[in-house]
Amino acid sequence: MNYIEGKKIENGEESGGKLGFLTRSVHVGNGIDTETGAIRRPITMANSYALPYDPSDLNWSSASGNIYTRNGGANQGYLQEKLASLEEGEDCVVLASGVAALSGVFFALLESGNHIVVSDSTYIAAYRLLNELLPRKYGVRSTLVDSSDVDAVRSAVTPETKLIHIETPSNPTIKISDIAAIAAIAHEAGALLSVDNTFASPYNQRPLALGADLCVESLTKYINGHGDAMGGAVIGRKELIDIIRAEAMVNLGGAISPFNAWLIMRGAVTLPLRVEQHNRSAQFIAEFLEAEDCVRFVSYPGLESHAKHDLAKSQMTKGFGGVMAFGLRGDHEAHNRFVSHLNVITSAVSLGHDESLIVFLGENDERQCLYPDEFHDGFFRLSIGLEDTEDIIMDIRQALRKAE
Repeated sequence: MNYIEGKKIENGEESGGKLGFLTRSVHVGNGIDTETGAIRRPITMANSYALPYDPSDLNWSSASGNIYTRNGGANQGYLQEKLASLEEGEDCVVLASGVAALSGVFFALLESGNHIVVSDSTYIAAYRLLNELLPRKYGVRSTLVDSSDVDAVRSAVTPETKLIHIETPSNPTIKISDIAAIAAIAHEAGALLSVDNTFASPYNQRPLALGADLCVESLTKYINGHGDAMGGAVIGRKELIDIIRAEAMVNLGGAISPFNAWLIMRGAVTLPLRVEQHNRSAQFIAEFLEAEDCVRFVSYPGLESHAKHDLAKSQMTKGFGGVMAFGLRGDHEAHNRFVSHLNVITSAVSLGHDESLIVFLGENDERQCLYPDEFHDGFFRLSIGLEDTEDIIMDIRQALRKAE
């Protein structure tokens, strides 16, 4: 028995239909190495592959076979197969980082004069690309909107709109946007919808099944899950992925290294188990924080107080993720004092790691005007790790008391 594209194959015929998510996490993209018999794909660190007898007819910019690792390599291919299956998409391209994946989408699909509608709460690199670099360098117009407001998205669309790009849950305010409704708006206007699914991961949310054309993942976060490798992926219809692969990977050179692809392939195996724990711990911790008098607000889609809690329940089918935002009833220094007293939680950027990570975002963030009012006095982005839930809560509790 072997596994091809997430389907069980027995005696040369498909048996039992699509495999479950946990099984696909383990098996898709993996296989027995024909040279050694190893049951785990090896790291192929070569940057070049053997050419055929007569290579004169080869397209040197082709990504259809292994020629040169900038055009695609063995480990990248295995990972692409796994991610396409987990996201339930036709095809996938894996790139050097999450930002490379975002840049690849925008560079490949937008041209001068095009218009893009984008969530006003996004990862800082997406904000820079869409609000500053692409408009200034290439004449691409962008409109920032509160994408949790479907009517605001609809009103922002123009005849020149080529793409709508949203994050849900969003970074760093944890807004939730209605993927299916926004997909309908995009398609009615003849535009595409891309969704950054990094905070949810494919275990909790499948944007393509909800109507999105493209799903973007920072593999550095939950899919790798160990804080030791960088990568990004775009998943969607083959004709769109072919464009991004050719223009953003082959011609811009955004290829992932074989070692990082191998590390992320290893991390993806335990994705469903890890995200289950992230989901469970984050829910308990968000409820604990919301009950503390010294906490000013908590933004987490698993809380009934979240404005889009019901929507989150409908499209995040397994859980609400491991990231939340919250602020204290205190000044700037009180927030820094709180972080200084944490012992289990680490003050560092990124998220989706095995360890809990926290970032203080102060009042001078240039995007404050785009955030809801409760975020204007400084707040934290907290990514819950895999530690014992009670240990994380005890760490927060003692740091709150000392900060007061």
